[in-house]
Amino acid sequence: MKVILLSVAILLTLFIVFQSFMILPSTKTEEQKYTVIQKGKDFEIRFYPAATIATISSGAKTYKELANPGFRKLAGYIFGGNETDTKISMTAPVYMDINDSLSSMSFVMPAGYNQTNLPKPNDSGVNIKTTEEAYVAALRFGGFASDKRLKEYSEKLKSLLESEGISTKGNYKYLGYNPPFRLVRRRNEIVVSVDWGKN
Repeated sequence: MKVILLSVAILLTLFIVFQSFMILPSTKTEEQKYTVIQKGKDFEIRFYPAATIATISSGAKTYKELANPGFRKLAGYIFGGNETDTKISMTAPVYMDINDSLSSMSFVMPAGYNQTNLPKPNDSGVNIKTTEEAYVAALRFGGFASDKRLKEYSEKLKSLLESEGISTKGNYKYLGYNPPFRLVRRRNEIVVSVDWGKN
């Protein structure tokens, strides 16, 4: 019995140490810049400047269908799958726009890169674009993402914005900040564009 308890204690200690090391690298990952314009109840209004992204389009209609294939394509590009074999640093968050027409996943490129100086992807399905500046409402939640949770928090954000009389436009999008092997202190967000700049 003592051997079992000791083994469990050792495994638990190793798990905690491993997860602690997983947290440290993520704090050094470059994150997309934004400015918080206003804090609401459980959500923020943010301003995002224009950004350069690598994006893929997909016929996937669920988080599960889009997540792994989309990530593999985009990771292939930044890990050297381009005309100059350039390794491009991973940033956060990863964007996912999941809907019934055409879904997409996007990686934000590190500061200093733009459509002019980024290498051309080897995979024709990966496209380099520049987003427009935007005002968005954002709702944060922890744990792991799933279709059920994305729907739940999208509906929560929608309800919060309606109660505040804030108009939205476009699809609700998912932003993921952490690698799948990180189990604690995970950060996820639902965002949607708002007409804030016109108020």
